Amino acid sequence: QFVESGGGLVQAGGSLRLSCAASSSIRGEAVGWYRQPPGKQRELVAAIDMKGSPVYVNSVKDRFTISRDNARNIVYLRMNRVTPEDTATYYCNIFITERASWGQGTQVTVST
Repeated sequence: QFVESGGGLVQAGGSLRLSCAASSSIRGEAVGWYRQPPGKQRELVAAIDMKGSPVYVNSVKDRFTISRDNARNIVYLRMNRVTPEDTATYYCNIFITERASWGQGTQVTVST
């Protein structure tokens, strides 16, 4: 199970850091950050494998950074230079199976 936090209202061009806290060890898992914009389907944003190697979708590459702290069972998503298109509810889950129950997510709203 994951609990997401760190969202909020931010101006375009600003930054946020989201946190994803796992209830058990993530050491052996790849973890992904996903988002669901209003009225749209949930989509992958970034993922990080067990060794810490990241992958990003093109729309966030060079702006977002995913990282992990295995000792604390937390995965972070640093969001820089956000745009209104980044407005969404952000979730995390096991990548690629998405086998964990989806949490409540954390809302990110980017204003112009």
